[in-house]
Amino acid sequence: QVHLVESGGGLVQAGGSLRLSCAASGHTFNWYAMGWFRQAPGKDREFVAVISRSGDNTHYADSVKGRFTISRDNAKNTVHLQMNSLKLEDTAAYFCAADHSLVLRTSAPGYEYWGQGTQVTVSS
Repeated sequence: QVHLVESGGGLVQAGGSLRLSCAASGHTFNWYAMGWFRQAPGKDREFVAVISRSGDNTHYADSVKGRFTISRDNAKNTVHLQMNSLKLEDTAAYFCAADHSLVLRTSAPGYEYWGQGTQVTVSS
């Protein structure tokens, strides 16, 4: 069992930045690839970014590439999502998730554990 808790969400103006964090407890953190997903009201949950167990490999959704950076600190059991140049369309609840697979999944059903989410609201 892995317990995930997100933090760092909030209200920010377009063009601004936020840094989301996800703290993990339970099983060995570096056994899991970690992903970030988001869900806006009335929309499906969508992939944002994923990082491999070691942190050596990452993959991003095209919509955030060049603006968001995922990173992890295995010594502190945390994963972060640095979000820069935020746009109105980035407004959503953001979720971190853990996946035991060696593959960097972009599909939500592949992830075994989920946090409760943190809200990001971008205003004009």
